[in-house]
Amino acid sequence: MAVPLFNITPDLTVSRLCLGTMTFGEQNSLPQSFLLLDKAFNSGINFFDSAEMYVSGPSGKMTWIRGGPMCLDAGNITEAIDNSLFRMQTDYIDLYQIHWPDRYAPMFGETKYDPILQFHSIDIAEQLDALGRAVDAGKIRYVGLSNETPYGVMKFLHTAKCGPGFPKIVSLQNSYNLLCRNFDCGLAECCHHERVSLLAYSPLAMGILSGKYFSPDGGPADARLNLFEGRYSEGESRYNLSNTIVKNATKAYIDIAQKYGLHPVSLAIAFVLKHPLVASAVFGATKLWQLQQVLDACKMELNPEIIADIDKVHTTYPNPCP
Repeated sequence: MAVPLFNITPDLTVSRLCLGTMTFGEQNSLPQSFLLLDKAFNSGINFFDSAEMYVSGPSGKMTWIRGGPMCLDAGNITEAIDNSLFRMQTDYIDLYQIHWPDRYAPMFGETKYDPILQFHSIDIAEQLDALGRAVDAGKIRYVGLSNETPYGVMKFLHTAKCGPGFPKIVSLQNSYNLLCRNFDCGLAECCHHERVSLLAYSPLAMGILSGKYFSPDGGPADARLNLFEGRYSEGESRYNLSNTIVKNATKAYIDIAQKYGLHPVSLAIAFVLKHPLVASAVFGATKLWQLQQVLDACKMELNPEIIADIDKVHTTYPNPCP
């Protein structure tokens, strides 16, 4: 069974699984990465996620573009697109997304907006104008956002209607999984009415929903949270199994999978893909067997009994990893 497809736009059809490449180059070798890409493509995945920050690997500190304190002005956006095309040796990019807001906004587990932290940022019209020029030049086809808030999504959509040649936002890449459901509040309403598709990243909550970190030894030594402990500070603070509530909620979902004879990966991926606004689940894999687990998961359909059990856990532990 090939991976199902989803039409983000009439002429932008993507697989419902998107292979992310953030861990490539450190957790696996170049030949291993090629094997993963070949396997994914041959299995029907036509959607691959990459980013400028992936080039040199993740760090404990989130940087802006090209590893420095750059802003998202027209010059930087144009340079970023040109450099990405050069590195990937391609003529165009199907979907180009702003990785995170140029302005201050709560993200990566922050739940409270602090107006004191707001600073001058590049006007959204300038960002859209630069992206629109890239579309006109044939460098990119469509534009999306990532790590955005309801305000940001609507501001981009409204601004796009005001300027000639400004591209409409067609996608939003935000975290969404059994433990992190921020999207289901204001963002879901925005995306539904404005026809913006969700690309759900971290569908396995940085791997903790797979159950591998519950082994007596704390999981494989080469698992990301063990191998790079402290380097994913934003994600680690969100998906922190030393937090009793997070640990109990995660274990409860794993128990549901075991109750119905499912692999925890299957439960987690199937839950994300069941959401009507999700176009694709953006997942990571460094080994072929991990990729196969996710491929198998996209064939799953959760019955009403499983959904009822999931809802019970969510009622007990509502959104423990915002």
